[in-house]
Amino acid sequence: MGRNDLITGNVWEQYSNKVIERMNNPKFLGEFSEEDAKKRGAKLVVADFGSEACGDSVRLYWLVDPNTDKIIDARFKSFGCGTAIASSDMMTELTIGKTVDEAMKITNLDVEKALRDEPDKPAFPPQKMHCSVMAYDVIIEAAAKYKGEDAKKLKNSEIVCECARVTRGEIEEIVRKHNVKSVEELQKYTDAGTYCKSCVAPGGHEERDVYLVDIIKEVQEEMKKEKLQKGAESQKFEDMSLVKKIKAVEEILDKKIKPALAMDGGSLELIDVKENGDKFEVYVRYLGACASCASGMMTLMGIEDELNRSLNTDKIKVIQI
Repeated sequence: MGRNDLITGNVWEQYSNKVIERMNNPKFLGEFSEEDAKKRGAKLVVADFGSEACGDSVRLYWLVDPNTDKIIDARFKSFGCGTAIASSDMMTELTIGKTVDEAMKITNLDVEKALRDEPDKPAFPPQKMHCSVMAYDVIIEAAAKYKGEDAKKLKNSEIVCECARVTRGEIEEIVRKHNVKSVEELQKYTDAGTYCKSCVAPGGHEERDVYLVDIIKEVQEEMKKEKLQKGAESQKFEDMSLVKKIKAVEEILDKKIKPALAMDGGSLELIDVKENGDKFEVYVRYLGACASCASGMMTLMGIEDELNRSLNTDKIKVIQI
């Protein structure tokens, strides 16, 4: 029976020859025992990971040199479809010779690209991309076991695009940095949403808690609010409304003037702010020890200088009443 008797030739054409070869003849299928590790002076690491998306699972065996943290050999067992077997086989090969930390940088995208026959042609259909995701996850599980850490702490729990292993934080950073307003613009800078597309918007073959369109919209709204706030904060004192002028003056008095006066047992209160031509008259009343202080006029000049400096103007005149 030929392959065309089982599945259409068009579908088979979506799989690279490397994938098909490793489906049928995986190079690193097998396992290691504690005895194997002992003979080679290595630490045995065994890690498991199962995919909720398709029910596949993989077990990864590492022999790690404890002196260098280098993975001197690796094997795997996979329970799943042919794509999962091929991806696991390539993932296992890619980890050999690397340190544990270096292996943690291997992603499912690296695995998929290593399985391509041609650099620009995907190794398998986009709907099978989730099979290669296990490659990344099982590496993290193995690294966590070797390091004695929690696997959840070694990987970002807020993965938005499972296929490309792109986190929400990475997406938000791209949106802010490049002022991204659409998924198409986002994909100029990341592979998020270019494979199975479930993370792009509701309606894909897998439901998600958050989608790329939602994140882009939320970040854009946040950026608009921040821009308005920044504009309000940087607004010239002369251009503020009277209410804002009073609030701005009160803030400087509370933060910079009153604490200094309090050290000598005094204080002051803001009575009013009035416009007088191109000047802004700030009326204050001294309280406590300041009310009878002989150097009150000098202090008044200091308050005036501080207000003008802090509010980036030269139009403020402080008047004692």
